[in-house]
Amino acid sequence: MKNNFRKLLIGVVLIIVLAMFILRGDSLIQLIDTVQQGSLVPLLFAVAAQLGKYLAQALAYGRCFKAVGESYGFFSSLALVFGTFFMNTVAPSLNLAGMSLVVDDARRRGIEAGKASSAALLMQITIDGAFSVLLLVGFTLIVFSSSVPALWFLPGIAVLLLVAAMVVIMVMGYSNKQVLVKLLTPVEHAVEWLFGKIKKQKPKPWVQKTIDVFSEASGIIARNPRSVVQAFLCSICASCCELLVFCCVSFAFGITSPLMMLCGYIIATLFAMVSFTPQGVGFVEAAVALAFKTFGETAAAGTAIGIIYRGIVFWIPFLIGAILIQCTKTFSGLSSLNNKSDAVVDTHRE
Repeated sequence: MKNNFRKLLIGVVLIIVLAMFILRGDSLIQLIDTVQQGSLVPLLFAVAAQLGKYLAQALAYGRCFKAVGESYGFFSSLALVFGTFFMNTVAPSLNLAGMSLVVDDARRRGIEAGKASSAALLMQITIDGAFSVLLLVGFTLIVFSSSVPALWFLPGIAVLLLVAAMVVIMVMGYSNKQVLVKLLTPVEHAVEWLFGKIKKQKPKPWVQKTIDVFSEASGIIARNPRSVVQAFLCSICASCCELLVFCCVSFAFGITSPLMMLCGYIIATLFAMVSFTPQGVGFVEAAVALAFKTFGETAAAGTAIGIIYRGIVFWIPFLIGAILIQCTKTFSGLSSLNNKSDAVVDTHRE
C-alpha cells in the first residue's frame, strides 16, 4: 500500500514537472538565448552563489530543529530546502505551502507535531525575517535617494505584516497560550459541524492538545536562544547569497549601481512571494524590467536580467526539488527508526 502511494506521488511530481515545461518551456529557450548576450564569468558566479544559498538554508533548518530539542541530518535538511521550494511553486502561498511538507517529514521521523510545527514556523520566520532586513534597508535607501511608485511598497508591507504575525503566534504560544485556544476553538467547532453535516465521525478535540504541545516547543525555543540566533544568521547569509546572484547577473549586463541592484532584487523577491503564478513566473521578469526602467536603464537590459535571474533561482531549484523531494519521509513513507543514517532524531530535552 505504501509503495503504491509513493508511486502515485512520484507520478504526480512528474506530471507537474511536465506541465511546467509545457506551460513555461518557452522561457527556457528564451533563457538560453539571453545568456549568450551577457558575460559568462559573472553568470557562473551567480550559479555558485545560488547553490550557496541552499547550503545556508540547510544549515538553518538544522538549527531550527535543534532549537526545539531535535536533530536533523544535513542531507535531510537539504532535501527539505528543495522540497519546500517545489511545494511553494506548485501551491503559491507567500512561501508557506512548504511548511506542511516539513511538518509531515518530521512527524514521520518520530518528532512531535507541535515541535515540528514550531521548527517549521521558526524557519519561515528566519527566512522572511532575513529578507525583511534587506527590505527595510533597501526601501530606506530608495525613499531618500529616488522617487518610486508608492504601489511598490504594498507587497513589502504585506511581507512585514506576515513576519510580525508569525512572531506573535510564536510568542503567544509561549507566554499566553489560552489566547490561541480562544482563537482556534471556533475553527474546531466549525470542523465538527462540517463533519456532522456529511455524517462522518466527528474528529477528536485537537485544539487544546495541539496548543499544549506547541506551547511546550515554544518554551524549548525560548531556552535555546543560541540556536535561534544561528538559524537567523544562516538565513541572513542565504538572503545575501541570493542578492549576490542578482548582483552578478546585473553585472554581466553592465549594471554596476548598488542601489539599482538592491532595488531590483527586492522587487523580484516580493513579486515572487505575492504573485498568484508559481514563484511569480512571468510577473517577476516584468517587474524587474519596470524597476530598471524607473532608474533610467533600458527595458531590454532589465528584461534580460530578469530572465536570467529567474532562470537561476527558479528552474534550477525546481528541477532539483522534483528529485530531492522524493528523499523526504513524506515520499519514502519510512519511519526514522528504519533509516537513522538519514537523520538522527534526538528526543532529549535540553
